[in-house]
Amino acid sequence: MTVTVTVHPLPRPGTALLRGMRAPAPPKPERCAFCGIRLAPGHRHLADTAERALVCACTACALLLNRPGAAGDRYRGVPDRCLTDPRHQVAEAAWATLGIPVSTAFLLFNSALDAPVLCYPGPAGATESELAATAWRTVFGDSRLAAALEPDVEALLLRRTRERVQCFLVPIDLCYELVGRMRLRWRGFDGGAEAHAELDAFFAAVADRARTLPEEILR
Repeated sequence: MTVTVTVHPLPRPGTALLRGMRAPAPPKPERCAFCGIRLAPGHRHLADTAERALVCACTACALLLNRPGAAGDRYRGVPDRCLTDPRHQVAEAAWATLGIPVSTAFLLFNSALDAPVLCYPGPAGATESELAATAWRTVFGDSRLAAALEPDVEALLLRRTRERVQCFLVPIDLCYELVGRMRLRWRGFDGGAEAHAELDAFFAAVADRARTLPEEILR
């Protein structure tokens, strides 16, 4: 009887070490910017109005700093509401009025500048520009969503497709999540198929999450 024996070559010295060195480092856990405690996914964010930035916070620090008068009212808690208003559709002409060069943008009101700001995602991150008050009034003067917008912590998220212009009131951290996704997926001049698929999935999730703006919210 013939027995076949398969001999596997021994790994070269240092091979396992090299594999370990090439493996990507595990992501560092996020920590509260104020007390340093480790944060779970889905943690709170605060808008730092002085630095015009978002900071991660634990629940205790977020509640403490979001109180009126705390830290000179520098920090504002980011809400989690996501709203739509079927009664008010953004017109196609709004794109030219706002001067948006791409299909997706978000607008917020910056309290430090006392002015609306237009941002749109791209391969280098978020491009930002101040928006003329006349353009804001022309497009959103009769918008209930714009009237309900909280400065610094919420934004109007817009996307123009062949069928319509979508408009949602969303937390500002959701907009910067979109910026991060686009920066990761963007290829070529217009973003490429992967970025467009990411946009489709993102807006589908926003539409599923959004609730109709209640009648009493502005009363």
